[in-house]
Amino acid sequence: MSPTERSRQDRPPFILGIETSCDETAAAVVSRGGTREPVVLSNIVYSQIEDHAAYGGVVPEIAARAHAEALGGIVSAALSEAGLGMDDLSAVAATAGPGLIGGLIVGASMARAIAHARDLPFLAINHLEGHALTPRLTHGLAFPYLLLLVSGGHTQIVLVKALGRYERWGTTIDDALGEAFDKTAKLLDLGHPGGPQVERTAIGGDAKRFQLPRPMRGEARLDFSFSGLKTAVRQTAEKAAPLSPGDVRDLCASFQAACADTLADRMARAFARFRAEFPDIAAPVAAIAGGVAANRTIRTALESVADEAGFSIAAPPLALCTDNGAMIAYAGLERYEAGLRDGLDTPVRSRWPLDETAAPLVGHGRRGAKA
Repeated sequence: MSPTERSRQDRPPFILGIETSCDETAAAVVSRGGTREPVVLSNIVYSQIEDHAAYGGVVPEIAARAHAEALGGIVSAALSEAGLGMDDLSAVAATAGPGLIGGLIVGASMARAIAHARDLPFLAINHLEGHALTPRLTHGLAFPYLLLLVSGGHTQIVLVKALGRYERWGTTIDDALGEAFDKTAKLLDLGHPGGPQVERTAIGGDAKRFQLPRPMRGEARLDFSFSGLKTAVRQTAEKAAPLSPGDVRDLCASFQAACADTLADRMARAFARFRAEFPDIAAPVAAIAGGVAANRTIRTALESVADEAGFSIAAPPLALCTDNGAMIAYAGLERYEAGLRDGLDTPVRSRWPLDETAAPLVGHGRRGAKA
């Protein structure tokens, strides 16, 4: 530990977090309050939705360029909102993977430069660990707890044992759930991003009109599969073509219900496994994170099955469910306080499993599944 770092121990730690793994350019500052609770001092997010809208999905080259153009201003805004300067920081954390390699390079390079110039510790954060630890930031959860991560790139059930100790119980063998939402939206010409568009369109729709599959439901393993559901939506749309606005509304409602039922079935089995492995935990908690966790139909289904199993649901606010800098800063805070540090030569990784002991699944073929 350097003399400069030792001198910073006399005050609360201030961690700058940078997130550039996909299509949000984000920076935040997280610290500790007077009673040691974590405090988000700033959380600035620039969304690239408009930059990618014409393409129906994220274009990696456009994302990387947008990160490079915006990140300096985003970092300055995060420090300004926190009322801090560079010299006030205790450490700099940045997402080092998994994600789009160009964006990861932009964010990690800036974090390394700040750390080097200011003699600060650098912390290379796994994006998934940021999601996994967010419930400790927002709800003060104690280890262990379950995490359901559902986003455009990831669909996993993870046992969060302790800092740096994660056990993957289930993952998708093909598409991530968020990707299935995006592809459904694109098929139905609803626009990007797909998740919110499908949810809005489904309002008032008949969720029972179209009989869509519930992949993996009833299987003992806790994995997911959404490619068959996505195919069923396409085949149903083709059979019913030309689609009226009512058809689209009903198809979105039916698709959304199939997703909710599938997640509820998988999580019911995860709850039973958690109970068996941790019988002494009287009030177990399951956290949900990722953009798809904002879907009201899915949240309602998960809350219902959790209540039946005697679990409570910890769902961070939407701003902390989707990609953001605060989750990276908080993961950095926990690692900093645990004495963990990373070298400035730590590489970024497009694929970085949270549970490095978990074997990849045959046929997964997607970044979210591999991660």
